[in-house]
Amino acid sequence: MTPPFIITIDGPAGSGKGTLARALAAHLGFDHLDTGKIYRRVGYDLLKAGQDPHHEPSALIAANRLTSSLTPEMLSDPALRDDAAGNAGSVVASMPSVRAALLEAQRQFARRATKGAVLDGRDCGTVICPEAPVKFFVIARPDVRARRRVDELSAMGLPAVYDDVLKDILARDERDIHRPIAPLKPAPDAILLDTSDISAEAVFNRALSDIARFL
Repeated sequence: MTPPFIITIDGPAGSGKGTLARALAAHLGFDHLDTGKIYRRVGYDLLKAGQDPHHEPSALIAANRLTSSLTPEMLSDPALRDDAAGNAGSVVASMPSVRAALLEAQRQFARRATKGAVLDGRDCGTVICPEAPVKFFVIARPDVRARRRVDELSAMGLPAVYDDVLKDILARDERDIHRPIAPLKPAPDAILLDTSDISAEAVFNRALSDIARFL
């Protein structure tokens, strides 16, 4: 049986990787997994239970619980888009035990795809699916990413202060880049896409052109 065709898209928060991943999955008829939402869900569950996301034993229990009961609906909760969930998710994602608990579930998602899968996150091309034939690493300047996040929150009717959002993004970048396990970095064979000054449509078309060389 032909294995599913896997595309990985990694990059920092607000770079546009999620928008690209959803568009490619819809166009190609592939399954899509936002791996960051898994960590956001763990962080959100801890906050909801009144627990500290920095407490690794509690985070591991929450991760194991999620792995055993994960459903698509659990990752579609609008609360996962809040900055609180994002920051908590970034904290638990730096914990080796939590990453190990969730790693196989992410790999199984890709392997079970009928036609193909698009995974986006921080370490999809370096750790989760290093064998993927197509890997993208999406970047954008911090100021652009902060402005996008402010616009997104405003569209949701949520308060957002640009300076605070930029500070959160830079802090999250620092954690993701320097964590000892699965740090944020491009795979050696990743295709770099800078979305700072081009539209989402242009990014999509460029990525589709790159993918066509492998299909």
